[in-house]
Amino acid sequence: MNFRRSLLLGAAFIPAMTMLAASPVEAQQAQDATDASTDEGDQIIVTGTRIATPLGFDNPNPVVSITAATIEQSGRTNITDFLVTSPALLGSRRNIDSAGSNLPNGQLVGVNLLNLRNLGTARTLVLVDGRRHVAGYPGTASVDTNTIPTDLIERADVLTGGVSAIYGADGVSGVVNFIMKKDFEGLRLRAQNSISQRGDAGEHFIAATAGKNFADGRGNITFAYEFNQTDRFQQTKRLNYGRTGPSWSFVRNPNDGSPGSDADDPNVPDRILLNNLRWADSSMGGAVDVDFDGVPDFAGEGNPYDLGSYVPGTAFTIGGDSTPRDSYYGDYTPFTRKHMFNAMAHFEVSPALNIYAEAKYVKSKAYTYSQPSYDFYTELFADNYYLNQQFGATAPDGALVSRDNFDFGVRRAELDRELWRTVIGANGDLSDHLKYDASFVFGQSSQNATNSNDRIADRYWAALDAVADGNGGVTCRINLPGQTTINANSYGTSFYSGAPQTFRPGECVPLNILGNGSPSKEALDWVLASHTEYARLRQYVASASISGDTGAFFELPGGPIGFAIGAEYRKETSRQVPSYYSQNGYLQDSGLQTIDSGSFDVKEAYAEVRLPLLLDKPFAQELSLGAALRLSDYSTVGSTTAWNVNGTYAPIKDISFRGTYSVSVRAPNISELFAGSSTVFDFIVDPCGPERIAEGTSSRAANCTAALTAAGLTAEQQADFDPANDATSPQNSSIPGTQGGNASLSEEKAKTWTAGIVLRPEFVPGLMLSADWYNIRITKAINYSTVQDIADLCYDQPTLDNQYCSLITRSSTNGYINTFNVIPQNVASYETAGLDLSVNYRFEPSPAIGAFTLQLVGNYLNKLEFVPSPGAELENERDNYLYPAPKFSATFDLTWTKGPFSVNYGINWWDKTRRVTREQEAANPDYVDSKYIWFKEKWEHELYISANVDDRFTVYGGVNNLFDTKPDIGAVAYPVSAVGRSFYLGVKANVF
Repeated sequence: MNFRRSLLLGAAFIPAMTMLAASPVEAQQAQDATDASTDEGDQIIVTGTRIATPLGFDNPNPVVSITAATIEQSGRTNITDFLVTSPALLGSRRNIDSAGSNLPNGQLVGVNLLNLRNLGTARTLVLVDGRRHVAGYPGTASVDTNTIPTDLIERADVLTGGVSAIYGADGVSGVVNFIMKKDFEGLRLRAQNSISQRGDAGEHFIAATAGKNFADGRGNITFAYEFNQTDRFQQTKRLNYGRTGPSWSFVRNPNDGSPGSDADDPNVPDRILLNNLRWADSSMGGAVDVDFDGVPDFAGEGNPYDLGSYVPGTAFTIGGDSTPRDSYYGDYTPFTRKHMFNAMAHFEVSPALNIYAEAKYVKSKAYTYSQPSYDFYTELFADNYYLNQQFGATAPDGALVSRDNFDFGVRRAELDRELWRTVIGANGDLSDHLKYDASFVFGQSSQNATNSNDRIADRYWAALDAVADGNGGVTCRINLPGQTTINANSYGTSFYSGAPQTFRPGECVPLNILGNGSPSKEALDWVLASHTEYARLRQYVASASISGDTGAFFELPGGPIGFAIGAEYRKETSRQVPSYYSQNGYLQDSGLQTIDSGSFDVKEAYAEVRLPLLLDKPFAQELSLGAALRLSDYSTVGSTTAWNVNGTYAPIKDISFRGTYSVSVRAPNISELFAGSSTVFDFIVDPCGPERIAEGTSSRAANCTAALTAAGLTAEQQADFDPANDATSPQNSSIPGTQGGNASLSEEKAKTWTAGIVLRPEFVPGLMLSADWYNIRITKAINYSTVQDIADLCYDQPTLDNQYCSLITRSSTNGYINTFNVIPQNVASYETAGLDLSVNYRFEPSPAIGAFTLQLVGNYLNKLEFVPSPGAELENERDNYLYPAPKFSATFDLTWTKGPFSVNYGINWWDKTRRVTREQEAANPDYVDSKYIWFKEKWEHELYISANVDDRFTVYGGVNNLFDTKPDIGAVAYPVSAVGRSFYLGVKANVF
């Protein structure tokens, strides 16, 4: 797709705790909550291990467990919108990242992907009941959390790092494990509606769960249905929403010289906040240049063109006839609708044989509108029929037309998808000390991504070349006898030259682009295409394991040795078939696409051991060690090894220490390996532009001079080089390039360690505190750089002789970057470290007052660093708003319960983040007014109230963004969304 230029209560408590803390929820260590665990007699299994652990022991892995009640109290029926408030998951892909002009491609409309620790969605492993789930995006292993039924979630466990030895690849940053409700009996109904106080951004939710135990409780069968719909939310709904949204932007200050030049006054901000900006020299009805000087003379409707007031050094004007900037960004969030059906059953034939099965079907639809197509300086020839009708002798040599084609229809992306997942297996007791589990999982996701209002290139240019037919009417030149070639140009160069590819002469319908609304329906029907891309992913997982302990024949002082051994076979396939138009390169607004197809399989064997050295001894309430090993053989990268060691030590009941060290791997996914070379469009803010030179490394200036000289620009031309001030530059008009996979990739490697402390002071019953330090370092990381990254990295290396400069070229005419190639490479490294804090305290002063539950989950981010390639300078991404990666973040919940009533007050908070990067500020201390260097802190307050009418019926409701906090000045939807205050109301009924 072608995108255009392109606490009140507890307030004193939070600041003290944020020096330690980040996450959003009722967060509790899973091993400390027996109602959030899988009971096996006097043992439990928690996320991060396959060994059933005695109840007296702590889990060495810091697991944050989020309960179903906490999710419900948030008022959010989209699970990602809830989880993204967790400090560990702040960078996850939400609906706002999958709509409008933020949408990279149609396969991502409404897709939600979790991103742990800001290390990438590909490095976050998402499981359901400890098993893998088919991916939601072609060519990847990333699970779309929109396909997880919210009302069936019993809890969600979030574990940081080091799980490859336990669960396999893809979890180098950690795992999110959704534990689903089981053994349900009765009929439960739930319905909820929400809407903003401004009457938009509605959400609608219905769920029904029915289950029945049978055979004296040895069997159960459960069926569940869930409907979830979110309304499309347009950016135009918030154009007068304070000084926020796309109509406000920081642009070059016309009262200051170019940054870095002698005319740059260090006491005057380089950029200032302006409103009502318009794209210069382009309008909805056409900006017509009849004297070919690059400046519009007339509007397409025929009146003289009002140029407005140019903002020097930018592509904008204020006022005039040009297209408003705020009309170009489409939706905040897409329309989404999901129907989810689940069936679960199990039957215990005997203690040695329990058969279980699951089936899930999801039917979903999502669509969004982004922006229209556009043209710059498209030539209408002197004999153009419509040009002569409108301007006559005023345009004797023809004209250049720059136009934003809103009357063609704004481009629309729609994703229709079906997902199937089945699980069948058996487990049981081989003895009192030995259990087995064997299962087979099959998942398939198939989807049709339809793009609408894309122009068919040969038809569009043929239709524009409209001439008199000799009988007083109009026709296309290609329709005239003897005409076999279409000729057209844009940007002053040949834009299309050749024979028709999608039609025969005589079929062309002429198109009039002079004036907003001038194109006829017949012409638009002929030149525009709705075309569909198909994709299918399949996953097969067969696994078997034996777990138990040595209690039958051997015990350590702390008890029997626990162990688990197993084997797994997994196969993943992905096939993505572009539309007929895309495969043949027939579209004006997107490039040539190829079929992407690939697969891999992996055979694995793993083992895990837990050594309970001491239990209930003086100065050793508990002491245990553990280890895990996984050996894998991939059809793509060969053999890999992952392992971990861990331990816990509790000198007394009140305090315990824990730690882990692990080496994990991630094999490249199908897309990274096998994606074909396809044409993509993107924008590039030129790192060699005068306002960007000083914002890079010390090597950038010399490298830029060398590159522009090599492209053929003279010293005088280099002095005038200013891409930001040219509407046709890649900074303001996207350019084509190629993107593909790299079959030579190898696996990534990660080293993770955690060290923590858990406090349960007996003198404060109901209080539990934990603090865990984590450090994750990934090497040989697969870096699928953005086009902007490639350009910046090329000129920020010590010399131009690097792998990034080989991926871009510059025009010998104007020096602009004119082509690029994006491929993944094992060249990057990441490191992140920080402190997680969790506080849970439940107390009841008296039955007359009721019970209180206080919960705080927080994070201190010590570092988030990225090195894009060997020898490159380290990039410090902490405080970066793009991730976002605040230094401190936290969520706070206070719940009061008395009898049938419950009230929850919640706060989501994070520290200020940078609007201006460190590099930009260092290069230009006057980049903007100092008060705008940082985005403001995020403060979002929530209120939930519920009342049990009787034993079966509950009414609840609440308010999100209680104080109607708005995005920061000059931001679109940051650090809070643009929805504003919203209300929700729901009912729950346990029918029987």
